[in-house]
Amino acid sequence: MTTPTEPTTASILEQFDLCADSAEFPDLQNGYYYPVDTRIHLFGDGTRWAMVAELLGYNPRVGSLTDVLHCFGNCLTRDKPGFGDFLDRVDNMDDIDPDGDEVYAGEVPVVVRGTPLTVDADAGAPLEDVFRGLVPAHRELLLADAAELGSAVPSDLPVLLCLDEWNQPEHLGDVMPSGHETFRLIAEVLSSGDPDRYRPTLPANTHWSHWPDAGTL
Repeated sequence: MTTPTEPTTASILEQFDLCADSAEFPDLQNGYYYPVDTRIHLFGDGTRWAMVAELLGYNPRVGSLTDVLHCFGNCLTRDKPGFGDFLDRVDNMDDIDPDGDEVYAGEVPVVVRGTPLTVDADAGAPLEDVFRGLVPAHRELLLADAAELGSAVPSDLPVLLCLDEWNQPEHLGDVMPSGHETFRLIAEVLSSGDPDRYRPTLPANTHWSHWPDAGTL
């Protein structure tokens, strides 16, 4: 195995930009997914670095609530940076939407990873609203656990920082990661190993309410 070279801010941003150019960077404006929740994990030890970004969203075209992992770094345990695992979360989609109408059947729990979750919604509610309503009480169950993160990141790599919200570029491509404050600060944290380097000035906008056109393709 090749020994990772010491990371620099520039080399990290270069990887981010390459993945954005190939449409494998986190994009909350994705037309296929209604956004539900987000998280970014930063790992590093001075020589090795990794970032895993989670975009949890409902894709009506395939009928699933999926946590899409985007994995970056110089020590990944998978082939290359970009898309990682696609983690389907709901075990009983056929029960909550038996007719495939993209609405809640009513009076049925949503079973997530074997755990039945009570739904505070009426029959006929759009499924994206149902899933978003689960987040406040159950986000740890919906997002990735340590074992799932470990599918791409070495198990001994220390955690530097976890972000539950950040400022996301509205249109990736028009603004590349290297030109955006959030990912420049993230690259500084990863290259230095110092989480205090993350001092954003832009307001967070990753809540689903900021992306009304996502999922409507």
